[in-house]
Amino acid sequence: MRTTDAWNPVQYRKFATERSRPFADLLALVRPVPGGAAVDLGCGTGELTARLHLHLGAATTVGIDSSEAMLATARALEGGGLRFEPGDIGAFAPVAAYDVVFSNAALHWVPDHPRLLRRQRDALRPGGQLAVQVPANFDHPSHALAFEVADEAPFRDLLEPGEATPVLAPERYATLLDELGFAEQHVRLQVYGHHLGSTADVVEWTKGTTLTRFERAFPPELYERYLDRYRRRLLDVLGDRSPYFYTFKRLLFWGKLTEGEQPDPGKAGATS
Repeated sequence: MRTTDAWNPVQYRKFATERSRPFADLLALVRPVPGGAAVDLGCGTGELTARLHLHLGAATTVGIDSSEAMLATARALEGGGLRFEPGDIGAFAPVAAYDVVFSNAALHWVPDHPRLLRRQRDALRPGGQLAVQVPANFDHPSHALAFEVADEAPFRDLLEPGEATPVLAPERYATLLDELGFAEQHVRLQVYGHHLGSTADVVEWTKGTTLTRFERAFPPELYERYLDRYRRRLLDVLGDRSPYFYTFKRLLFWGKLTEGEQPDPGKAGATS
């Protein structure tokens, strides 16, 4: 298995405008915390974390990401209380350290969301806010075919077993937020429509995100074979069209803890 960092800031930024739309919608749900502390889990190249920092009016905001390639770009934005650190967002587990825990398009890489959300709740101070956006597009051919092709020979022999996505249904997140003590909440499934130049641009989109897991797993020559088979299968299903209207479903959810009291660690024990 390849261990190199498959995240490519240039590839990811090819659709920066389109990718920023759900971030802006999520940000609109979060209330400012002047002088507070915030963390952005899966900060990527950092531009959106900088927008989060300004919106919150926070004294400190830290962006955390596992990709050194992404962080190398993000660090140019540091200053004024904004900083970036390497880290595993799946292992993030401080206690009562932040006023806002924010994550945009990152937690779908982390398994066991009930346990994950409990750890994030525990990282919040009384009155703290949790805001998360995750893709929910795994039934679209752009994503479904990526995993179907990866399950074919010779690719499947190099992949570790695991689920395609840990993302839950919207109503499950609403229930979890309630169980975890978020007195206020907002949960929604939203479809974002993107006008791409052609169907082939969908491949360029997924190369920047979904396909990185396969790029890490396969030797370079095998990844190219995978990419070619995936591209042909995708064009067969979607058609070779110019332009192409790409529909992308995303889940956005926000919750706010009650002011002035720590959440009960015994509550929502069934979700751990």
